[in-house]
Amino acid sequence: MSETKLNRSISLPMLILYGLGTMVGGGFYALLGEIAEEAGLFMPLAFLLSGGLAFISATSFAELSSRFPFSAGEARYTQEGFSSKNFSTLVGWLVIVTGIVSAATITVATAGFIQDFISVSQTLTILFLVLGMGIIAGWGIGKSVAFVAIISVIQIGALVYIVFVAGDSLQALSSRWTELFIPTNSTVWLGVFSGAFLGFYAFIGFEDMVNMAEEVKDVRKNLPIAILVCIVLTTLLYIVVSTIAVLTVSTQVLSSSNTPVAEILRGHGDFSMKILGIVSILIINGALAQIIMASRVIYGLSEKDQAPTFLGKINAKTQTPLRATALITGIVLVLATFFPLQTLAESTSFIILIIFAIVNLSLWRIKGRENLDSKQRISFPRWVSLFGFITSIVVILFQAWQRFI
Repeated sequence: MSETKLNRSISLPMLILYGLGTMVGGGFYALLGEIAEEAGLFMPLAFLLSGGLAFISATSFAELSSRFPFSAGEARYTQEGFSSKNFSTLVGWLVIVTGIVSAATITVATAGFIQDFISVSQTLTILFLVLGMGIIAGWGIGKSVAFVAIISVIQIGALVYIVFVAGDSLQALSSRWTELFIPTNSTVWLGVFSGAFLGFYAFIGFEDMVNMAEEVKDVRKNLPIAILVCIVLTTLLYIVVSTIAVLTVSTQVLSSSNTPVAEILRGHGDFSMKILGIVSILIINGALAQIIMASRVIYGLSEKDQAPTFLGKINAKTQTPLRATALITGIVLVLATFFPLQTLAESTSFIILIIFAIVNLSLWRIKGRENLDSKQRISFPRWVSLFGFITSIVVILFQAWQRFI
C-alpha cells in the first residue's frame, strides 16, 4: 500500500477539459486522413456510428464510476461483476496496454505533423516528445491536467474556427446529404464500418477519466457528468467538422496529407492553414493524458496487490506515481519508434473494444443481483449495458473478419 495518497484537486470543468483533450487531441487531428481513406465521403456517417458506439459504453462507465469511484476503474468494475481477482488484474493490465499504445499512436502522428514544418529526424522528434510528456506527467497532477486543459481549449477552439471560417460549405449539405449519409451498396458500407472502427479511436479518452477518480472533487457527481458531456460534445464536433472537410477538400487530399485538418483551410489563406498545422502538433497532450492514465491504473492495481507495490509508490513531493510514470514513458518510446500510425491506432481500438465489452457485461451482472447504491447519482436501464456488450462484440468480430478472413 502506498503511504502517500493521490491529491483530490480536479474540478468538473477541468475534468471535462481533460477528457476533451484526450479525445479530440488523440483521434481527430491524428486520424482524419486515414478515416477519409476508408470511408470516403461518408466520413461524417462513420463518425456518427463511432460516437453512437462510444456513447452506449459511456453510459456504463458513467454509472460504474458513480458506484465505484476508484483508480484502476475497469479492473474494479470487473472484480465487482465477475468476483475474479485474476480476471480483473488482466483487464487492468489491458487498460495499461491501451494507454501505452495510444500514447505511442499520438506521438507518431505528432512527429509527422512536425515534419511538415521542419526537416528533422523522426526518431529524434519522438524521443523529445515522449521524454517531455513523461517529465510533465511526473511533475504533479494539478500542473499536468492544467497543461492538458489549456491545450484542449486551443484544439477545440481551432475546430470551432474551422466551422466559422469554412462553415459556408455546409450550405451544400441540403442538396448533398445523401452523398454523405446514405451508402448505396455493401462495398461502401464496408468502407464506412472500417472508417467507424478506426474513428472509434477518436473517442478513446472518456474511459480514461474513470482512472482519475481518486483525484476528482465530488467524484460520484462530477465524474459521470463529465464522461457524458465529453462524449456528446465530441461527437457533435466531429460530425460537423468532418462534414465541412468532405464538402471542402477531396478525400484523396485528406488521406495523403500529414496535416489533414489544416487542408480544410487551404483555400482560406496560408496563414490559417499554418495555424491549423501548428495546432495539430498540440495533439501531443493526448499522449500526456494517456501516460497519466496508465500510471494511475498501475497505482490502483498496486493498491490491490495486482501489480508490484514498488511501481505504485507515490512520490511525497509530486504526489504522483513516478516509477510507474517512468516505466510507461519508456515503453511508449519503444513503440512509437518502431511501429506505424495505423497499426498502433487499430490495435488500440481493438483492445479498447474488448475492455468495453467486459465493462458493459460487468455492469449487467452487477445490476442483476444488486439494488441501486444509495450514494450513486446516475443509473441507466439494465438492457443498455447488455446492448453495449453486444455491439462491442459485433464490432470486434466484424473487424477481425475484415482483417483476417
